[in-house]
Order: sequence, then structure tokens, then C-alpha cells
Amino acid sequence: MSKPENISLYQFFERFPNEESARVYFEKKRWNDQIVCPHCGSEKTSECKNHKPMPYRCKSCRKHFSVRTGTVLAESRLPLHKWLMAMYMLTTARKGISSVQMAKELGITQKSAWFLAQRIRECWFGKDSDSDRSDKLEGIVEVDETYVGGKNKGMHAHKRKQHTRFSNKQIVLGMRERNGNVRAFHMEKNDRSMAAPIHKHVEKGSIVMTDSAAVYNHLSKSYEHHSVNHSVGEYVRGQAHTNGIESFWALLKRGHYGIYHYMSPKHLHRYVNEFSFRHNTREFGTMDFISATLTRAIGKRLKYSELIDG
Repeated sequence: MSKPENISLYQFFERFPNEESARVYFEKKRWNDQIVCPHCGSEKTSECKNHKPMPYRCKSCRKHFSVRTGTVLAESRLPLHKWLMAMYMLTTARKGISSVQMAKELGITQKSAWFLAQRIRECWFGKDSDSDRSDKLEGIVEVDETYVGGKNKGMHAHKRKQHTRFSNKQIVLGMRERNGNVRAFHMEKNDRSMAAPIHKHVEKGSIVMTDSAAVYNHLSKSYEHHSVNHSVGEYVRGQAHTNGIESFWALLKRGHYGIYHYMSPKHLHRYVNEFSFRHNTREFGTMDFISATLTRAIGKRLKYSELIDG
């Protein structure tokens, strides 16, 4: 197996010094030297003079298109070079990068950087999301939940009285194959409704490790279920522990507290999926990670109004 290719920031700018180099790279990854119309699928295309109104025109459907057409990059006014740089930053930052920092690095507004980062996360929201996975975790699978949100001790006294310990926090359920991939999802309630994603993503008959929370008691009907009782200081009993998924929670919390500071309930699933995708592609090199992002960008669209409405 070849060693993953990781490149430094200096090497990145050597490889992609300008907009033209970024455009060529995007087109190579999408079409592999055989340009195909994203509107009708025809290979009968021609390049437009000066790339206006768009770089290419389809001879079959007579529509113009570019490498952005039909992807999450559609209608974006940002140069492809900045898109590529943003993907590089989100790839190499293990705990993520804030929209404020991204805006400074790219020379754009914080609003544009936030929208850009959310569209890149939309690329990652695919095979690792709740709706698109067909393969399941198997073998030894650790299952646990965590809570994301502000701490009560940081609230004003009159607000603190309105909340119990976890009432103002969001629930995230996670599953990790022992020494393997992670699936994590934002949940509305901490109750038996958490059974649905577990049964959907964990192969029946697998060995499931959890803590002693009552919401996991039913798992013994479909899995070989083992649990540890954290309330009495039991964290490991033989092979039974949830240390793997808890190490993933630790990284998510470091990104939450140290980088993003706040993850709104509306967009929490995007941030959770960001950390899941980065974990699941941890063996990828830098360019392989960017290539996977570009592959997932095809056929997706995320409008700013969808992010701010509701």
C-alpha cells in the first residue's frame, strides 16, 4: 500500500499557484480529460472563446456550463483557488478552523467564509450520514452519547435555575467500530428512539459495548451486549469499555470549545459529520482527502437561504 501523500502549505502553493491551476485540477478530478455536459450527459462539447459566458458549451442541449455546474460550488462567486485553499485548511486542521480565521487567510468576509465552510461540510454529508450508508459497522462496536452545549455555571443565576444539568444541551449519539470508523448523529431525545440509528448502522449479532445507561438495555435482544458502570468508577472490564468512542468525543469537544465555541442545534449535524468524516479518512493523504471532497460535491447544492431560514 502506497504511503498517503501529505503536502505542506508551501507545497500546496507550489502545486496550485493561481486560479488556472485550480481550475485544471477541479476539471481533472471531475471529468478525467473527457468533458461531459452536466445537463444532459453528452460528450459533444466545445470550449468557449475567453470562457464567456461560461467555459464550455454542449452541442447536444446547447447549454453552457463549467466545472461548478451541478455541484455544491454552483453560483459561487469565489475563485476556485480559494475553494481549494479552504478545503486544504479544513483538511489539515484536525480540530477544524473557524470562519473568522478562514476569512483572514482567504481575504474574504466572515459571512462568506462561514457559507463556504458549510458548503464544504455539505460535501462530506453523504456516505457517513444517517441516510446514505448501506454498509454497517460490525465486530466490536462501542456506542455512547455525549452532550454539546454551554455549561450551566456560565449562565446568569436567574437563567441557571431554569435548566437541569443537561436540559440546555444537545444530544449526539455515536458508534465506533473498535479501532475503526465512526458514525455520529444529532438526536432530539435521550430515550429509546436512539435504538433506530443503532439498529440501522450496527450489524445484527455484533458485540456492542456501552455504559450502563438505561436506554441501552434493549440491545441484548439483537446484539451481544456488554456494559461498564461509570457511576461506580468502572471504566474497563476485560474487553468491555467505550474508550474509543470517548476519544472521538474528546476531539469533538476540543473543536467545540477551542475552535468553534458554539455549535447551534440547527447546524450541529454538519459539525458532527465534519469530525466523523475527518476521522474516517484519517489514513488519507492531503490530496486524497481533497479529491474525496470534490467527488462528493457533485450533485449537491446548499443555498444560503437554507442555512439561515427556520
